[in-house]
Amino acid sequence: MLLLIDAGNTRVKWALAAPGAAAGEWSELGAALHADLDAAGAAWQDRGVTRALVSNVAGAELRARLSALLGTIDTEWFASSAARAGLVNGYREPQRLGCDRFAAAIGARALAPNQPLVVATCGTATTVDAITAEGRFIGGMILPGLALMAGALAKNTAQLPQATPGAAPPPLFADNTNDAIVSGCLSAQAGAIERAVASHGDALCILSGGAAPYIAPALKCGHRLADNIVLVGLHAVALTD
Repeated sequence: MLLLIDAGNTRVKWALAAPGAAAGEWSELGAALHADLDAAGAAWQDRGVTRALVSNVAGAELRARLSALLGTIDTEWFASSAARAGLVNGYREPQRLGCDRFAAAIGARALAPNQPLVVATCGTATTVDAITAEGRFIGGMILPGLALMAGALAKNTAQLPQATPGAAPPPLFADNTNDAIVSGCLSAQAGAIERAVASHGDALCILSGGAAPYIAPALKCGHRLADNIVLVGLHAVALTD
């Protein structure tokens, strides 16, 4: 059994994949906040895990905790490189690209091969990256995530409420302050993604991350929602090794 782990700034997401399963086809899937990581580790026990592939952007302390939970399992700490799983890394210094962004790009290409792509991962931060049809990661942009953007505005502007997105997007021109904050933040997120798509030959947008369901209705470009795109990318890497 293969264990895939996406350790992000807020949560640790994981999946178990049986031998021969296609990228994104998992036997089990879970997520835990950093404080609840030990419980997640217990879920990996007695599953016959022989290999783990881990993307960690949450720092050395979380890596140490994960290492303790993984024990003697054969573990690869996924890192960005010049090329992997059929994707060429066009970053100026390839190893400095966030490993989660590289994995997400590999995952997007696995889901939609041989076409220009924009992969937007909407979590604590929103990253928007471009991939050519030939399989070259060009680069991208990083901006505050939806909740971080709204929270920063509320925190740093007097008498503004803490805004949280609702089930449906507010009107573009909102008639109350809370909705106006959400509308502005959604427009900023959607605008960055739409600009990337338009600048990359009307590429298909692969949209993932916890805030993706909030942002998707605001988009005026073609897009596809894909859960756990980093885990999909890690699985694709494992299948090509």
